[in-house]
Amino acid sequence: MAISDWLFGRRLATLDEGHQRVGVLAGIPMLGLDALASAAYGPEAALTLLIPMGAEGVPYIGPITILILGLLAVVYLSYRQTIAAYPHGGGSYTVARENLGTAPGLLAAAALMLDYVLVVAVGISAGIGALVSALPGLQPFTLSLCLATLALITLVNLRGVKESGLAFMIPTYLFVVSMLGVLGLGIYRAWASGGHPVPVVAPPPIGPATTGASLWILMRSFASGCTAMTGVEAVSNGVSVFRDPPVRYARHTLTAIIALLGILLAAIAYLCRAYQIGATEPGHEGYQSVLSQLVAAIVGNGFAYYITIGAVLAVLALSANTGFADFPRLCRVIAQDGYLPNAFAHRGRRLVYSHGILVLAGLSGALLVLFRGITDALIPLFAVGAFLAFTLSQAGMVEHWRRVRGPGSTRSMVINGLGAACTAVTLVVVLISKFAEGAWVTVLLIPILLAAFASVRVHYLSVGREVRSEEPLDAAHLQPPIALLPIRGWSAITRKALRIALKIAPDVYALHIAGDEQAVLDLEDTWQHRVREPASEAGIEPPRLIVIFSPYRRLYQPLIEVVGDLQRSHPGRDIAVIVPELVATRWYHYLLHNQTAAIIKAYLHFSGMRRVVVVSVPWYLND
Repeated sequence: MAISDWLFGRRLATLDEGHQRVGVLAGIPMLGLDALASAAYGPEAALTLLIPMGAEGVPYIGPITILILGLLAVVYLSYRQTIAAYPHGGGSYTVARENLGTAPGLLAAAALMLDYVLVVAVGISAGIGALVSALPGLQPFTLSLCLATLALITLVNLRGVKESGLAFMIPTYLFVVSMLGVLGLGIYRAWASGGHPVPVVAPPPIGPATTGASLWILMRSFASGCTAMTGVEAVSNGVSVFRDPPVRYARHTLTAIIALLGILLAAIAYLCRAYQIGATEPGHEGYQSVLSQLVAAIVGNGFAYYITIGAVLAVLALSANTGFADFPRLCRVIAQDGYLPNAFAHRGRRLVYSHGILVLAGLSGALLVLFRGITDALIPLFAVGAFLAFTLSQAGMVEHWRRVRGPGSTRSMVINGLGAACTAVTLVVVLISKFAEGAWVTVLLIPILLAAFASVRVHYLSVGREVRSEEPLDAAHLQPPIALLPIRGWSAITRKALRIALKIAPDVYALHIAGDEQAVLDLEDTWQHRVREPASEAGIEPPRLIVIFSPYRRLYQPLIEVVGDLQRSHPGRDIAVIVPELVATRWYHYLLHNQTAAIIKAYLHFSGMRRVVVVSVPWYLND
């Protein structure tokens, strides 16, 4: 079995696409991991902003969570409408472009692309943060563990859509069962004790208050807590991954994801208040995640603790899969419209969009390195892109229903309009409260992405105009080319290349760039006996040998000079440069041979000589 087949699986035919589609059970881990995992870092992000308020800040997590749950319900209803209206994938880009215009569509695309990059970086960093919280001795290896996890998720996604969903089913459902079990036990004990349960392991004491409650602190806390809503748009973007009927499976998957997320957020908020659990300073000694404190308070530090925290860790780290599921598909649609390189629209060996996966991995890895894998450092950049995409998508759906006008369209328009209004208000709050902390980076990057989209589009339009032609073939005044063959010496490779040259051109020149005078004399003698005489006997013009002595071992400049001389001496005729190329049959053979032929071809391609044609003549090494 080839190494590529072992790593990525055997190649899949295009006809196998139907077998790669999934149902609800695989759809939840594939498209819902980010949303479910955000229950771990969303409440913690909100509580972290309440640290200056001390113990008085913990009760505010309840009202903040209620606001987030209300917003989540509105967004859920809105995206159910989107799935029905766009059964082939109603991502924010598609909805905004078709209903609001190209510019809003590209704005939504830029926002979503940045959001998906952050989904990957934040999910992995939060997962490793949970691991470090449980095993503090691993803290010095935080960044290395983040990058290793990123590499693993990238590899799994390169193996295919179905494989990524199936691979993550066990950790996803272990997370759901263990979290619901622990939280359910915690709620039972809280109710049984009248709202004041005794923790099995006491959480770290909450520090003294350094400030009182203020609208600014609560706004910032709400904005950070809204990161718990990222990822809920993933199902509407990926409707095409579900088997028939895709709308029904997509809606059921979205309902399951939102219901589980709502239960987790509400339970965590209630129990944090009941057990008086606050956030600790991320990245500092003694850091312990909110979930780690909460689980230890409910079940202690035994077997149940490690099972639950292990599941949390796995789901947090693997929540990056949502970004890997949707980012490549988004890039494909944008590329098909001509705003990203065409390579993003091509499927790889396993029917996935490999270029998008690899680009996402590279950008997310750069973010992890830049912020050293610390979740709290990445959170301020988060949610801006998601809520901008939410708003544009829902506004687009309002226009969609206004145009469609059918049974239920008014009700749908009201739902989407309410969703657009709520997410727009939240976007403003997030921007104002997070701008100085890092949201300005997202605000700066979005115009840069828009400029990149425009540049790519302009280039493709320019190329289209340049190559477009309605003229018929011009078959008059056809002249054969001049063939130029760079050679190192006489060999079977040279012999094969000369035969090809003589077949396509009546005038053949062989160019030898020498650094040794004796080698020149030997080649000229060989040329007379092995080339000139056989050619003359066959009644054809013998190839002419050009020898250039290069004491400084320059190769490419003399080649360009000879090509220029031939162009000037043969005006109106093309120059076909015949490049003999040794082709290895084993990858490690390439380490044993230089790549001069590849460099010569690249050099000629970028020389700007319009009348030069490069012809490669491969010589395959025996196995």
